[in-house]
Amino acid sequence: MENKGKKIIFSGIQPSGNLHLGNYIGAINQWVVMQEESSEKELIFCVVDLHAITVYQSSAVLKEKILEVAALYLACGIDPKKSKIFVQSENPDHSYLAWIFDCLTPMGWMNRMTQFKDKSAKQKESTSVGLFNYPALMAADILLYDTDYVPVGEDQTQHVELTCDIAARFNRLYGENFKLPKTIIDRKAARIMSLQNPLTKMSKSDENQDGVINLLDAKDDIAKKIKKAVTDSGREIVYEQDKPAISNLLVIYSKLSGREINSIEEEYRLKSYADFKNDLAELMVDVLSPVQDKYREIRQDAGYLGKVLDEGREFAVKKSSVKVANVRRAMGLGRI
Repeated sequence: MENKGKKIIFSGIQPSGNLHLGNYIGAINQWVVMQEESSEKELIFCVVDLHAITVYQSSAVLKEKILEVAALYLACGIDPKKSKIFVQSENPDHSYLAWIFDCLTPMGWMNRMTQFKDKSAKQKESTSVGLFNYPALMAADILLYDTDYVPVGEDQTQHVELTCDIAARFNRLYGENFKLPKTIIDRKAARIMSLQNPLTKMSKSDENQDGVINLLDAKDDIAKKIKKAVTDSGREIVYEQDKPAISNLLVIYSKLSGREINSIEEEYRLKSYADFKNDLAELMVDVLSPVQDKYREIRQDAGYLGKVLDEGREFAVKKSSVKVANVRRAMGLGRI
C-alpha cells in the first residue's frame, strides 16, 4: 500500500511504574528529535494503559500514572502542535481490532514470543491471557494508523515482526488493508542498562531501584545513585565490550550531552571514576531539572493537559474508525 502523504510514526509507553532515564534516552528523546527533523511526518504517541493491565494495577494509581506519563511526554518536549498524544483505552478501536487479530493469529506465532516466555516464567500460575495476547493488541495499536515506522527498543523488534506477519496474513485473506511497518532503533541508546547490573536493562520493575534513574528523582537521589553505580575492574574510562558498566555510563553521558563517546573518553583519559561520576551526575541534573520544572507546571494546569489528551483522542478515533470500517467491510462483519 503506497503512502502518498506524510510518513506516520507511532509509539507508546505503559503507565506502570516510574518513567526512567532509559525511557527518556531510548524512546522519548528520539521522538522529540523526529518531531523536529521534518514536517513531512505525522507523529502519534500513545499512553498504552491497556498493556499495563496484563498484571494487576491499582485503579487509583493507574489513573494517576496515565496523567503522569502524558505530562512527562509534554515536559520532555513532545509538542501537541506537531505530534498527537492520546490514551489507548479512550479509543475502543484498539481492543476491537486486537480481537480480530486474535482470531487470525496462529497459536504457534504467539508461542514464539520470547517476552511472554520470560514474563510468564516469573508470573507462573498468575500469568494472564492478556499477557499471552499482548502482541495482538500491540499489532492493532500500530496497524490502526497506517504506521510507516515504529521507534522501539531491541527487545520489542520481535513484536513488530509479528505485527508485519499479522498484517500480511490479513492482506492475503481479505485484500490489501494494512501497511507493513518498519522499526527505528538507536542500537546504543535503545538499551540503557541498570546502574547496578550493567548486563540487564534499566527497568521500572527492577527490585534494586539504586540501578534506576527516574525522571522525577530529586537532585540528591540522582547524585547518590550515580555515586553508587558499579564500575569495572581497572581505571580506564573507555567504551569496550569487556567493560559493560563504564560503557553504559559513557553511553548515558554521550546521549545527555550530545557529544561523541571518543571525545568524552579523551576528556577523562587521566581522570578517575569518581571525577567522571561527579560530572555525569551534574549533567544529569542539568538535563532533568528543566523537565521536572515543566512537568510540575503541566500537572498544575489540568485544563491544558485535558485539552491535549482530548484533541489526541479525537484525532485517533477519527483516523482509526476509517481503518476499522474498512476491516469490517473486508471481512463481512456487521451491516456495512
